[in-house]
Amino acid sequence: MNKVDLSLYGILDPERTNGRDLAELAQASVAGGVTLLQYRDKHADAADQTRNVKAILSTISGTDVPLLINDHPQIAIESGAQGVHLGQSDMHPEKARELLGTDAIIGLTVKTDEDARSLPVEKIDYACIGGVFDTASKDNPVSIGVEGWRELADIVRAEAPGLPVGAIAGITAENLESLIEAGADGVAIISAIYMAPDVKTAARDLSALITQARKSQ
Repeated sequence: MNKVDLSLYGILDPERTNGRDLAELAQASVAGGVTLLQYRDKHADAADQTRNVKAILSTISGTDVPLLINDHPQIAIESGAQGVHLGQSDMHPEKARELLGTDAIIGLTVKTDEDARSLPVEKIDYACIGGVFDTASKDNPVSIGVEGWRELADIVRAEAPGLPVGAIAGITAENLESLIEAGADGVAIISAIYMAPDVKTAARDLSALITQARKSQ
């Protein structure tokens, strides 16, 4: 298992940036305290995605923050990104691990009890449970809430002790602390960071809330 810090997991989606430059937003969010980045683009072709990823990587070069690609291991390979995040309908983590090698970070979305009980534990480095709250960033038929997150996290941790477990969907400054206090190792956030007028300040404020919530656990 590769070490990964899920504390403040920023997800860069071109549709949720107010039209601003992805690389500049990545740099600002890392400066504000983002600990892990994901590039998620559901519409651009592979060539455009690869160019965007390389631009992002150039702006965060020299930091310890890894950049993962949503869904596409081949783009991660071609761009030099540090790994991938996979959904349940994407490439199986075992195949992704074969392609990317042992040093790559591989994360997996968990939505149901079945997902939690069938984790390919030896092939992934973290799990992200969701959707927790309602969100405009993705169509989640059911929002599971904090208690639903906790129930799935308990299953994941029984199956994979030590695996970092994060939360995703609709997470804001107003509800973040409830998830950290429930035991989340981190939170994945799109809009509350990258739709904010000042991305660096937004990330810094969210990071401070995570620190504060951990102190009260």
